[in-house]
Amino acid sequence: MEVIKNGSQASIEGPSEWFTGTVRIDPLFMKADEPSRVTGAAVTFEPGARTAWHTHPLGQTLIVTAGAGLVQLDGGPIENIRPGDVVRIAPHEKHWHGAAPATAMTHIAIQEELNGSTGEWLEKVSDEQYPSALDLR
Repeated sequence: MEVIKNGSQASIEGPSEWFTGTVRIDPLFMKADEPSRVTGAAVTFEPGARTAWHTHPLGQTLIVTAGAGLVQLDGGPIENIRPGDVVRIAPHEKHWHGAAPATAMTHIAIQEELNGSTGEWLEKVSDEQYPSALDLR
């Protein structure tokens, strides 16, 4: 058994290659010893911040814990997400997620590593693709 104490892992700034806006990543658990390959982090997006388009070889699960956010599959509608919502993204689905335009959002992101990678980062979500105003009802 391993207990990872709260505050024992440093927060990191979301890399500008992967994110637009201010994003903080708080590692929760990194890949354990084989055969485990799952990782998880709490990710906080300031208002308007978002990921670039990306995919995950084995999919991803997001658990929204605070605020109001958005998620979109390539070619699909933008979905509103709120605390308590769980988003399951299938392997290789191109998608993005982030905060609403005027509200921060935090989610727990869980994904598995395959051949040394948990995801492939693609082009950024443009300002034209991201809604500047949105009805979050």
